[in-house]
Amino acid sequence: MKKYFGLLFVLSISLYLGGCAGMGVSDFESPVVSLQTFKVLPQNGVSPRFEIGLHVINPNRQPLTLKGIYYTVEIEGYEVLAGVSNSLPTVEPYGEADIIIEAAVDFIKGIKLINSLMQEPRDSFQYSFQAKLDPGGFARRIIVQEDGEFSLKQGKY
Repeated sequence: MKKYFGLLFVLSISLYLGGCAGMGVSDFESPVVSLQTFKVLPQNGVSPRFEIGLHVINPNRQPLTLKGIYYTVEIEGYEVLAGVSNSLPTVEPYGEADIIIEAAVDFIKGIKLINSLMQEPRDSFQYSFQAKLDPGGFARRIIVQEDGEFSLKQGKY
């Protein structure tokens, strides 16, 4: 009896894994996500706020429903912004959508950045933006990495 139970168990696991492997085979293409804007917003408080604009292109037949996004921004090597959002649009099949995120500077990390900038003043700053978008389900997360420069005088990169 144990022999048949073990054989049944191995057969069940084989079928399960085979089914899972088959699910990964599809014609789903990764969406294209690009950083469109990185602007300094008018300052209302102590720490500056930024507007980050992403553009998403869905090259698939099915709608792309984004469940969430996690993002970080480094300025001059200091990770001063990090956040999440779950208020994201559904991108229609073969469609495009824009995502706008507003973020405020982490106060402590911002002080470290300011201290660094006081020792070496400048008008333009290097930034690195990284985002992970979650399309939900079995689809892989979409990773976006963008490096660039922005100026406080111009207000955008």
